[in-house]
Amino acid sequence: MKKHTRVLMTKIGQDGHDRGIKVVTTMLRDAGLEVIYTGPWQTPESITQVAIEEDVDIIGVSSLSYDHPLIFKLLDLLKENDVNIPVILGGIIPRSDAEELKKAGVKEVFHPGSTIESILECIEKVTA
Repeated sequence: MKKHTRVLMTKIGQDGHDRGIKVVTTMLRDAGLEVIYTGPWQTPESITQVAIEEDVDIIGVSSLSYDHPLIFKLLDLLKENDVNIPVILGGIIPRSDAEELKKAGVKEVFHPGSTIESILECIEKVTA
């Protein structure tokens, strides 16, 4: 892992289920990454703004309440702002939706049961 990888971890939409993202955030910090956590109820606009202001290397989004379609708007806003920050997604995402999100630009979708090792490996790969 490159030194001082900055990760923005966030919840999108009306999803307030934040126990899982807090666990992953802690594990990422324990692995040596610098993590900024926005908390729940974020909009694609607010996530884009924080990502730019904090100069992050990657954005990790958690969705457990079918708010993941907002990721398409987030990807559009990043492009509109000429920002090349990779986005990964975790949560309860139907497999068919996960494939559409990957086609749109999401680097990886992590489903329940994913390991922290697989998340760290993905972060290292897409931020290299």
